[in-house]
Amino acid sequence: MIVSMTSDYATDHGCPEPALRRIADAGFTHVHWCHHWASDFVYAPAEVSQIARWMSQYGLQLTDLHASMGPEKNWGSPREYERLAGVELVRNRIEMTARLGSDVIIMHMPGGCQEGDDGAWERFRRSMDALEPYSAVHGVRIAIENGGSDASFDAIERVLGMYGPEFAGLCYDSGHGNLFPRGLDRLAKLADRLISVHLHDNQGTGDDHNIPFSGTIDWDRLMSIIGSSAYGKWVSQEVSIRNTGIAEEPEFLARAYAAAVRLQKSLEAARGE
Repeated sequence: MIVSMTSDYATDHGCPEPALRRIADAGFTHVHWCHHWASDFVYAPAEVSQIARWMSQYGLQLTDLHASMGPEKNWGSPREYERLAGVELVRNRIEMTARLGSDVIIMHMPGGCQEGDDGAWERFRRSMDALEPYSAVHGVRIAIENGGSDASFDAIERVLGMYGPEFAGLCYDSGHGNLFPRGLDRLAKLADRLISVHLHDNQGTGDDHNIPFSGTIDWDRLMSIIGSSAYGKWVSQEVSIRNTGIAEEPEFLARAYAAAVRLQKSLEAARGE
């Protein structure tokens, strides 16, 4: 069964080979690349080539990649040189995603956009405009990830009104969506632009990134919405061992895999497969 696991379930830095091996050993077929997702780290060609070799060795494929808005290379920075460096950082991730055989990167919106700051929107628009032709050449779209509020969806709706589905879409983060009452309602409204998912659970009070079915998310409704959406891929978990109380990685991954299989069956049923 095709199911995906995040690369940073234990850590988002350092050599990723042990994590890739354990992910494959647990039964996962795909990886959501989430290393260095909030850093200024630039992947060199040698590093991308090595990651490709490891993934081939372990029989893994790339679902999508969480691209970075670093603390200094930041595509929304009011410092123009930092904004331009941030655009280059996103281009680095677009190239990496294409090299590893996928077609979607996930990005967070810059600070200020949710608050309606005109300057933040102007900078964001310039960065997106610069990335759009680069995205087209490499066949990699940008999925904007929701936060835990109506304001985040309001901002995403604005972005999706600016750019077509060939360039921009929604990444639905189930944990973020569970932090306010209308997360699934807002997802349903944008289901035709859904191109990526980050599936994990919580109690509705914190972004815990726990294994599905351990919290309060309505998974039946969520899978029903995803099943009738534009999203054509498989279950992709963005879970973390840190809040589970599970000490050993193999046990954690086994539980995550069982949850992924259960969700994938639910998704396939919702699609009528």
